[in-house]
Amino acid sequence: MYALITGASKGIGKEIAIELAKKKHDLILIARSASQLEEVAKEIKRNHGVKVDFLATDLSFPDAAREVFKWVEQNNYKVSVLVNNAGYGSAGDFEKFTIEQNRDMMNLNMITLTEMCQMFLPMLKRHSQAYILNIASSTAYQALPQMAIYAATKIFVLNFSRALKFELKDSPVSVTCVSPGATDTNFNVRADIPAKARKAAEKVVMSPQAVAKISVDAMFAGKTEVIPGFINKLGAFLAWIAPKAITEKVAAGIYE
Repeated sequence: MYALITGASKGIGKEIAIELAKKKHDLILIARSASQLEEVAKEIKRNHGVKVDFLATDLSFPDAAREVFKWVEQNNYKVSVLVNNAGYGSAGDFEKFTIEQNRDMMNLNMITLTEMCQMFLPMLKRHSQAYILNIASSTAYQALPQMAIYAATKIFVLNFSRALKFELKDSPVSVTCVSPGATDTNFNVRADIPAKARKAAEKVVMSPQAVAKISVDAMFAGKTEVIPGFINKLGAFLAWIAPKAITEKVAAGIYE
C-alpha cells in the first residue's frame, strides 16, 4: 500500500514522507521540482528501504488532482494514505497581488486539496483502514490582515476536514487536520514574510521534523484536529475568546 504526499520535496511534506517511510509505507511524492523529488526519493529509499516513486507537477493548475489520480491508476498504485500538504501563502495587502496570483493560491490550497480527496476517496474506501491528512495552519483560527486569502484558505481546509471526518465516520477512512504554527521551512521566504513577523515567531518556531511526527502520529491515532505546540494551541484559544477587532489589529501590526 502506498502513501501519497503532496508538497513532498522539502519542509513538512518531506519530513512526513520520512516518518511514513520509517513505518514502512511505500511512497508517492508529488511536488513541482523533479530534481528535488528525485533527491528525496533516493534519500528515503537508501535510508528506509521502501519503494518510492514521484510525479513532478504544478498542483495549482486546474484539474491537477485528476492528472495525479490518472497517473496513479496508470501505475496501478493502491493508495491507503493521502497527505494533502502542498500549499503556500503571500504576505501583503490584498490589492498588491494580481487576480491570477490569488487564484493560483486558492487553487492549490483549497481546490486541488478538495479534488484530491474526492478523486481518491473511492480508492481509500476499498481498504480496511485508510487515512486522509490535511495540513492547514494556525492562521485557520482567525482572519489575518496582510495574509487575507492565505488565512481564509486554511479556514476552509480546517472546516472541510472536520465535516468530511464526520461524513466518513461509518467508513474505513479517517480524516485528520493539522494546523502548524511557525515552522522552520522555506514558507517565509516564498511568502515574503516581513522581518518583524519572523522575529516575533523566533521563540515559538518548530522544526519540520517535530511537526511531521506530531502529524503522522495524530493521523494514525484517528484524531480530528491537532495544533502542534503549546504556544500555538494557546494562540488559537486566545484568538477564539478575544474580540475579533483586537486579534486582527494585533496580527496586522505584526505583518505590516
